[in-house]
Amino acid sequence: MNADELRARAHEIARSLPGSRLDRPFGPDWDVYKVRGRIFALLTETTGPQMLTLKADPEDGAALRRQYADIAPGYHMNKRHWITLTPGESLDADLVRELVVVSYLLVVEGLARRTRPVDPAAYARAAGLTG
Repeated sequence: MNADELRARAHEIARSLPGSRLDRPFGPDWDVYKVRGRIFALLTETTGPQMLTLKADPEDGAALRRQYADIAPGYHMNKRHWITLTPGESLDADLVRELVVVSYLLVVEGLARRTRPVDPAAYARAAGLTG
């Protein structure tokens, strides 16, 4: 997956999620997706290649970093709870979709129930995810 494909796929998925909003709190070079004011995805090219930073379960994040050459600890984020994807052959559209949705659901799970735009478990099942 090249940089343009990674950026386009990330935007496509993030925009489609219920309650998702694009923001630019770090300036025009950072696309930040939030749900109810909490970040679940960041995209930028300011430091070199296109980067997509997402929230991840710590154990899953460690496994992903071991399995995929194009996934690293979160750039400028808590390295235990965030991962960064960069363009490369180990990424494909389905993996990017799954990781963006999982990041979103991790954030939604942390919201007060009354403010959640979706039920995380039901949304995960409908999206074909196990979580």
